[in-house]
Amino acid sequence: MTATAPTRTAGRTVRRSSPGAARGPRRTGRIRRIGLPYLLLLPALLLELLVHLVPMVIGIVMSFKELTQFYIRDWGAAPWSGLDNYRMSVDFDAPVGKALLHSFFVTVGFTLLSVGLCWLLGTAAAVCMQDTFRGRGLLRALFLVPYALPVYAAVITWVFMFQHDNGLVNHVLHDQLHLTDKPSFWLIGDNSFWALLTVSVWKGWPFAFLIVMAGLQNIPRELYEAAALDGAGMRQQIRRITLPSLRPVNQVLILVLFLWTFNDFNTPYVLFGKAAPEAADLISVHIYQASFVTWNFGTGSAMSVLLLLFLLVVTGGYLLLTSRGRRASHV
Repeated sequence: MTATAPTRTAGRTVRRSSPGAARGPRRTGRIRRIGLPYLLLLPALLLELLVHLVPMVIGIVMSFKELTQFYIRDWGAAPWSGLDNYRMSVDFDAPVGKALLHSFFVTVGFTLLSVGLCWLLGTAAAVCMQDTFRGRGLLRALFLVPYALPVYAAVITWVFMFQHDNGLVNHVLHDQLHLTDKPSFWLIGDNSFWALLTVSVWKGWPFAFLIVMAGLQNIPRELYEAAALDGAGMRQQIRRITLPSLRPVNQVLILVLFLWTFNDFNTPYVLFGKAAPEAADLISVHIYQASFVTWNFGTGSAMSVLLLLFLLVVTGGYLLLTSRGRRASHV
């Protein structure tokens, strides 16, 4: 069967292509164009599968096992415990569940304060840096230094600053400003919560500053000029122009800050070590202690799965509320 059929017209032969022959190469080219992006994404998807999904599945399996230090060399041989690890974690009348609930409340309070202060400081600094003045570039670079520093180096520096006898914080507050009666212990007791909050805000607010400053670049200057001609002051301009225009940016920023802060392990671990004080017992460090200090990996895995489910519910609810608010604002 030939692909073309000859047709004689005015003494010459014209070959017409059959519809199937033309459709075949066209369809093959379309398949190649559609499949090429997925082919390029395949290495990243495989790496994501190896780095994140496989350990996540293994952790979920471990949460259903009675995995202790006796089965570390062959964790697959650990006996199945069913939902016992989850029952132990959510039994708030027992010591394990009560300690986990206390850690959860500490983490929630710490996260709300840290995210709120990071957003407030970052937004205020970005608004102040919006106008052009001499030295603005230098100040922007200085503001981003805490975000650019490695976490361990920055937190270790704060550990020395919070020392009781020769720390810079007590030297300034007690020796120079005389705000305290005696030098305070910042890394133990109730003050450990405020020390952790200080380091977290110092480390996180430059990220909020960077994101908000990028969002401010998309707001037309004509809006501020028109508002100024109408007699609107700076406070009214921020309330009526800046904040509404930054709403999509702030929605993503707050979610990212919440997830980072709630899951933060490096800051409390470097600041306090393996045993965090009760006032600063974040849930990430608490799960680490339940897994690697008491050698009960099954209970620690169950706590991790519960934390994952909580963050998924919060993230889904937040995205649902923000999407509804965005649709209502467009109506």
